Amino acid sequence: MSLATLAVAGGEGRAAAPLPKDPLDSPMWAYHAQRLLSGAPVVFDPAVRLILPGIAENQHQFPVTVDARTLPGVTRILIYADLNPLTLAADYRPIHAAPYLSLRIKLDQRTPVRAAVLAGDGKWHVNGAWVDAAGGGCSAPPVSRVKGDWAQHLGEMRGEAWREGSGPLRLRFTMRHPMDTGLVEGIPAYNLESVIVRGADGVELARMQVEGSVSEDPAFTLLVNPVKDGPVSVTLRDSSGREFGGRIAPQSRPAR
Repeated sequence: MSLATLAVAGGEGRAAAPLPKDPLDSPMWAYHAQRLLSGAPVVFDPAVRLILPGIAENQHQFPVTVDARTLPGVTRILIYADLNPLTLAADYRPIHAAPYLSLRIKLDQRTPVRAAVLAGDGKWHVNGAWVDAAGGGCSAPPVSRVKGDWAQHLGEMRGEAWREGSGPLRLRFTMRHPMDTGLVEGIPAYNLESVIVRGADGVELARMQVEGSVSEDPAFTLLVNPVKDGPVSVTLRDSSGREFGGRIAPQSRPAR
């Protein structure tokens, strides 16, 4: 029996769906798919738009955008890099939000970068691409550690939100945090772990689990659908239990 068919789905004793052949021919495809995708059926699907450069000019700040708005009923989006020592970057749940996520991650070497989207049909829709990277994104100290000013700016957040026409609210925010991976000698792991976005009425719009492979001073762009007009609140918690956050008031912008 092949490695791709040995997994057990959801701890319920039923065999996982067989994995399709990886079009990227990654040596870690089957291992990570079993570990991250919980045995659900998998299809490779270009409907998952994965927008990223083919070469990492800066392996510490590599931009990734996932747009799965053509798929109905999306409940989760995973972003991961097969050959990173910290594989998973983000596990996003767009509760009252469009299935769209933009962020920056670290790359430690040449690797496939993938987006896996769990849609309403119960299948993971996956897309990915090989990215050339010089290496060291996860195993080099962040700039704020080198400068020594990280503690003075820890938790500072900036953000903006606006509507373009009648579409969802585009929410963009960044927060100062070293996002230490634990792979640099003498610097223990210390990273953001969760992000929760709520509307003005307190209703949870989106939540995300993040790992140390997200870039230093992480920046996120989401498309949320609040029921009530007013400021959107963002709450972030890190691995030491510290909680940060703020409120972002929507601004008016003309439709492009």
